[in-house]
Amino acid sequence: MSDDVRPAPATGSPVARVAVTDDAAALLVRLRDKHGELMFHQSGGCCDGSSPMCYPDGDFITGDADVHLGDLAIPAAEAGSFTVPVWMSRNQFEYWKHTHLTIDVVPGRGAGFSVEAPEGVRFLIRSRLFTDDEWERLEAIGA
Repeated sequence: MSDDVRPAPATGSPVARVAVTDDAAALLVRLRDKHGELMFHQSGGCCDGSSPMCYPDGDFITGDADVHLGDLAIPAAEAGSFTVPVWMSRNQFEYWKHTHLTIDVVPGRGAGFSVEAPEGVRFLIRSRLFTDDEWERLEAIGA
């Protein structure tokens, strides 16, 4: 895992709910070149259903049953920077709302339809609880 993490600010809040490591950001640049715009969805399923799934943007339809956690800012020298929205099922969010999530990448192939599977790597979530200060700021804006 890379120790360098790029935060994604939550809309209207200085507190980011999601971030991405440099290694995962570099993979997202390569995946975008192959698949176009991307998105993540974190479901509450079992097995790899609890891993962050990366899809071409729009291939996974979100709706009222999902929460937009934020947008990952991905720097890309040649193509310019871009963002990758991160979504979570509303039911899962109720369990994880006190948690900051970092998307990382590790060797090994996960199961499922996530676009990184053929690359021999898989995305995963690293998490930590929000600090008391972060949580107070999120509650103050109703995030």
